[in-house]
Amino acid sequence: MAEQDERNDSTPRIQISPPVFLISAILTLAFVLFAATFTETAGTLFSVTQGWISESAGWFYVLAVAGFIVFVVAVALSGFGRIKLGPDHSEPDYSYTSWFAMLFSAGMGIGLMFFGVAEPVMHFVAPPVGDPETVEAAKQAMRITFFHWGVHAWAIYAVVALSLAYFAFRHELPLTIRSSLYPLIGDRIYGPIGHAVDTFAVLGTIFGVATSLGFGVIQINSGLEYLFGLPNNVTVQVILIAAITAVATVSVALGLDAGIRRLSVLNMILAGSLLAFVLVAGPTVFLLQTLVQNTGDYVSNLFSMTFNLYAYEPTDWIGGWTLFYWGWWIAWAPFVGMFIARVSRGRTIREFVVGVLLVPLGFTLMWMTFFGNTALHMIMVQGFTELADAVAVDTSVALFQFFEHLPLSTITALIATLLVVTFFVTSSDSGSLVVDILTSGGRDDSPTWQRVFWAIVEGIVAAALLVAGGLAALQTATIASALPFTIVMILMAWGLLSALRIEAKKRVSLREVRTAPTGPRGARNWKNRLHAMMHQPKRREVVRYIQEIVKPALSEVAEEFRKQNLTVEVGQGEDDRVWVEVLHGDEIDFFYSVHPRAYEPPTFVMRDTRDKRLEQLKYFRAEVHLKEGGQDYDVMGWSRDDVIHDVLEQYERHMHFLTAVR
Repeated sequence: MAEQDERNDSTPRIQISPPVFLISAILTLAFVLFAATFTETAGTLFSVTQGWISESAGWFYVLAVAGFIVFVVAVALSGFGRIKLGPDHSEPDYSYTSWFAMLFSAGMGIGLMFFGVAEPVMHFVAPPVGDPETVEAAKQAMRITFFHWGVHAWAIYAVVALSLAYFAFRHELPLTIRSSLYPLIGDRIYGPIGHAVDTFAVLGTIFGVATSLGFGVIQINSGLEYLFGLPNNVTVQVILIAAITAVATVSVALGLDAGIRRLSVLNMILAGSLLAFVLVAGPTVFLLQTLVQNTGDYVSNLFSMTFNLYAYEPTDWIGGWTLFYWGWWIAWAPFVGMFIARVSRGRTIREFVVGVLLVPLGFTLMWMTFFGNTALHMIMVQGFTELADAVAVDTSVALFQFFEHLPLSTITALIATLLVVTFFVTSSDSGSLVVDILTSGGRDDSPTWQRVFWAIVEGIVAAALLVAGGLAALQTATIASALPFTIVMILMAWGLLSALRIEAKKRVSLREVRTAPTGPRGARNWKNRLHAMMHQPKRREVVRYIQEIVKPALSEVAEEFRKQNLTVEVGQGEDDRVWVEVLHGDEIDFFYSVHPRAYEPPTFVMRDTRDKRLEQLKYFRAEVHLKEGGQDYDVMGWSRDDVIHDVLEQYERHMHFLTAVR
């Protein structure tokens, strides 16, 4: 026993799932070498790939993302919403504050910093339809920005996170993508199909995180150029990736609670402070007004925007914006979804969906309104048109050009740069943790070097993609890696729904199943009881039981009802069912009957499936039916007193119902 404890206390030097780890590492290395060695060829390939996806697969992305929203909302509003992500007695591992901070920091922190000012201004200057730089263009710019950063992104995350949390914490399967397919393919999740699914998830995570890191480091470089005059070029950006990745490895080594959680809370504090500053220093009343109007405009146009592919006004705009975002969110879904699942144990499905969809969404909409509408106000009202020109030249400098027109510009620019760095670090270490879990077969206690390895790999991929083609390469890699995973996500939703339906049936069965009483009046030998459970009686045996036990029981209880001045009828049908009916005049009558009902034998006894043989193998149950229909429980083998007590219990429920509706 002591030797076993010693083995459990010591962490193995290597804890990997060899197929997933090795294939993911090899494919990632091959991609990096290709992008770095054949830069022009890679850039051309990326451009052609993005064009094909935009033209040929755009409809699939749009339809899939719309389906994900419907799915998560429907699950939350249904009876499934009461199911816990863990055992029924489990409690959440983290407070609401820590939970929201971690999922928000991992979900879209860097993106908000990069696009908070740039995207509304870019849509204002170059809208997909309509005249640019008009009031209508400004409204459309905010509506599109809300659309890209709104509920769709969090619904994508929620599908993956919900599925992973449910199967990992409620059914104790590994915390990997493959586990969500268990209802569909069973134990084959541990074979080649499962390895392929997890490998897709690893590649999507690596490229998704690399995309975010690429945006982040470009903006950090712009901030350092603004503050300290540091050159803004790819060489400096690669050096910055290396330096910040080194910081991220320290956070990875500290673990989830000591590293990621504390950095996430710091991110929320810094982001909240910056948001409050812009609200106070900017056109405050205008921002509050536009927040309300933008939200209403977004909600009222949500359906039409969701399915708008600009089919009647062909444009490259959707590929560079909407499809890029959908690809970005889907590529990030394994990473953010698994991370959210990891920190969501103990919450109900309804609580989870409401928290994931609405709380970060509220902060995101405030951020985009306060930063985006302040920038539009500067251009439209205050006449700072140079801000639009600066955004058109380089989107990474948009935030710093924006702060130049507000008080304390140097301090706010420094805080913004620091915030991008901390978002960079939390994205990198969270992504490393998730990739390590995937490549180690669902373990979250693997050696530190494995998480450090993946943190370094993510930095290398981000650097290689920047060298290969900058943002265009990053965008295309994201959209391309997301395409196969979209299919996996559809299967995940299907598997989760299948599992939830089975659990719902189980809950109903446990709640409503009727068994023979086991107290003094129904005491039976336990061996006889086991024999009765396993026995599969034929029709004549069930009919004989109904005639010899059930019918006399119903006649006896009917006699007692009559003594209470009630009108009662007992009868028998041609199909051998027997019943008792208590008449209540103008109110609903009580009806109780027992039917012989046929069932096919279980698969382990079906050696011969010919129709004649199958008919011979059928067994029967003596099932109770009320006025509403069959109750799905069997009284075969119950004593006469047991049947009488069951009639009285059902009658008592009927009387309670009559009292409630009077």
